[in-house]
Amino acid sequence: MNLQTRVELLVKLGDYMRSNEADWMAAKEKASRENGWFTSEFIDISTTTIADNFLQTSILNEWITPYEFAADNNAPKTIGIVMAGNIPLVGFHDFLCVFITGHIALIKPSSKDEVLIKHLAGKLIEWRSECEKLIRFATMLKGCDAYIATGSNNSSGYFDYYFKKYPNIIRRNKTSIALLSGNESEAELAALADDVYLYFGLGCRNVTKLYVPNGYDFIPLLNAFRKYDYLAEHHKYKNNYDYNLAILLLNHQFYMSTHSILLVENQALFSPISQLNYSFFENAPSLIKELPGHPDLQGIVGHDFIPFGKSQFPAIGDYADQVDTLHFLKNLQN
Repeated sequence: MNLQTRVELLVKLGDYMRSNEADWMAAKEKASRENGWFTSEFIDISTTTIADNFLQTSILNEWITPYEFAADNNAPKTIGIVMAGNIPLVGFHDFLCVFITGHIALIKPSSKDEVLIKHLAGKLIEWRSECEKLIRFATMLKGCDAYIATGSNNSSGYFDYYFKKYPNIIRRNKTSIALLSGNESEAELAALADDVYLYFGLGCRNVTKLYVPNGYDFIPLLNAFRKYDYLAEHHKYKNNYDYNLAILLLNHQFYMSTHSILLVENQALFSPISQLNYSFFENAPSLIKELPGHPDLQGIVGHDFIPFGKSQFPAIGDYADQVDTLHFLKNLQN
């Protein structure tokens, strides 16, 4: 199965992911039923984004052309992929990279997000039986030539230990921040709400911390965030909101809120579910110079950075942790 055939299969997969075919609708419903954080709304956003931003002929060809992969991979390597499960199909891009390069993907999906990836892999095998040689699943990853693993800071320590003898990409906890000038339009603030709220804020590309200038007026921001007040009806999210609110009240800590979020002045980049941290700054150029090198930072949203509302809609070449996965896989062939 050559490179062009794999591209064609991925494009067909994208069409399938945009469809209302009964099997696909049933798989999405099952994924939502098995993980309370995977609402039908967020599953649809994730799968449509993958189909539109990744699985189109022109996008795929433009992406792979600079790497000059051979039409046939006559010496495929087995790549162990440990997938996270924080948002729907969060590990799909790693699978995509391995599949399109003709290597063998041995996948350990997260128990929180195994329905969708297994269903899509099954479709590829159904359409082209040779895919069965390239896509496999396992509860333990052994005997691989290289590994791509995503997890928490705690689990990444285990990955470092177990995979240290092999070529690897190991990803740890990351998060994203927004840098505001105070001159954002209503539309930009409404788009920022998407960066904060999509997937309940569980993704590494979600904004969990704001940097705002001294004297910043939070009222327009809070008004913009009200479009997600309906998340207060989601019991798992509401439980987190109530818990974090209780902690703030017990500690007599100042906060601002809507029905769906708590804004708290806090230096930490990471914030708990339903809470958004913020800090004031005086000198924007100094802050801009300092932030990009932070080891916990995935991305920055703001003017001259990732556009508002786009943090959870990466392009196919926006690699996690800025580590080029295709380059990594290309080097395994050399």
